[in-house]
Amino acid sequence: MADPAAHTAQLVRDYSASSLDVAALLCDRHPAHAVAARILDADLTETTITYGQLAESSRRFATVLARRGIGPGDRVATLMGKSADLLTVLVGIWRVGAVHVPLFTAFAEAAVTDRLRRAGTRLVIGDADQLDKIGAGDWEVLETGAAAAELAGAEEWEPGSVAVGGDGPLVHMFTSGTTGSPKGVVHPVRYLSGWHSYLEFALGVGEGSRYWCAADPGWAYGLYAAIAAPLAAGVPTILLRGGFSADTTVEVLSRLRVTHFAAAPTVYRALRNSGRIRHGELNIACMSSAGEPLTPEVNAWATGALGGRVHDHYGQTEVGMPIGFPHDASVAVPVTDNAMGVALPGWSVTVLDPDRDEPVAPGAVGRLAIVVPDSPHMTFTAYADGDDHGRFVGAGRYYLTGDTASIDATGVARFSARDDDVIIMAGYRIGPFDVESVLAQHPSVAECAVIAAPDEARGEVVEAFVVTAADSPVSPEELQQWVKDRYAAHAYPRRIHFVPDLPKTPSGKIQRAELRRQRRAEALGESGSR
Repeated sequence: MADPAAHTAQLVRDYSASSLDVAALLCDRHPAHAVAARILDADLTETTITYGQLAESSRRFATVLARRGIGPGDRVATLMGKSADLLTVLVGIWRVGAVHVPLFTAFAEAAVTDRLRRAGTRLVIGDADQLDKIGAGDWEVLETGAAAAELAGAEEWEPGSVAVGGDGPLVHMFTSGTTGSPKGVVHPVRYLSGWHSYLEFALGVGEGSRYWCAADPGWAYGLYAAIAAPLAAGVPTILLRGGFSADTTVEVLSRLRVTHFAAAPTVYRALRNSGRIRHGELNIACMSSAGEPLTPEVNAWATGALGGRVHDHYGQTEVGMPIGFPHDASVAVPVTDNAMGVALPGWSVTVLDPDRDEPVAPGAVGRLAIVVPDSPHMTFTAYADGDDHGRFVGAGRYYLTGDTASIDATGVARFSARDDDVIIMAGYRIGPFDVESVLAQHPSVAECAVIAAPDEARGEVVEAFVVTAADSPVSPEELQQWVKDRYAAHAYPRRIHFVPDLPKTPSGKIQRAELRRQRRAEALGESGSR
């Protein structure tokens, strides 16, 4: 883009308008014949949805909602897989001015019911195979099959769409809870400006792109990067039903000639481990990753197999995507290993001293923060309970991400750890990601996680949990020496646990907190047995 600053300012103005109508923004303003989405069933049977079809079905679904008394501000939850029905339901919810509560289909009943209760949900729309997860509460339940039957007999909603404006509530969702209880976050409509900008600048998606974001819309990244942002930009999106499989992913990438692909690091690692991709077979021009730090071995593989490097991106449910290696040529910077990129257009980031609310020198590790006055895409002010939980410091100038990082003189940020993931060993502060990045480059390591474990002499020591590659045995001593030789002699894992898999959130993030809990429980048991 010729002028990123001017384009960013225009997006912020467009998405902040008091007259903003979400259904018009995401659907009605686009040509009726234009393709909104390509839906692939598990057997890869394809269904194409145009904006005209989406407008008609969502207007009918708005009638279904209105008959139940659903209107502006009401919370409507979805427990649905990726489908054409999901698109209809989402646009229908926003057409009547209601607020969407996304739920991930891998959640168990307790997680589903807790979120429904805390969001104040009035209606839950769920697929038939998800209904047993919806507990009793002050909400009505509508199965998608029954909703489809009602929709078929409904007239298009006569009042038209409700204009809620840029400050009106769009989504009520919850953080992943990797470092504590999930917190409710209400996104205003203008939160979409940052995602529209992210789609264009960071992902490099534009007219003519064949774009696929493989993330699940039960989480923020999937909801916005796979559905809301491409609908807003008028770019066809791809939705694949069913669970992940490396073989199916390769088939979709090949069959649809995908040019722009976004997925979690675990997806790229699975593609690498599958051995299914050979250099030159696919048509991907821009590859992006988000969800957790991208370790270097992915790009060591991608450069040969995919013909390019995967660009790491960093974000949070609260704020969106403020940092990354952008694909758009107007703001692109060289991709480097063990780094998550630069501040994206519309964002300003800094690193604060661990003890003072002041920026540190370039390259020093500290608290990663967003500079609020200089970040026009920033919309977060507090959680749904009205408390900011200590996120804002420096008289509101800085928003603390909860992560530690460094930013060098060129503006490139390097992730270190979650605040509570930092390992402090005999006075040394060790970021687990640094150690994981080195371990993951070993050919026998398929996946790994590093945590702090209690130690009588040092307070804490580094321990690693390692999933080995198939038919590739390795000794703890070899991996320890690998870290000593390639990272630091003091930061090697004192103990290595070989495990079949790692605990993860439903969105695929490694739950280091769970690993820490297990190790502390084990340490207490060992102490009590002496």
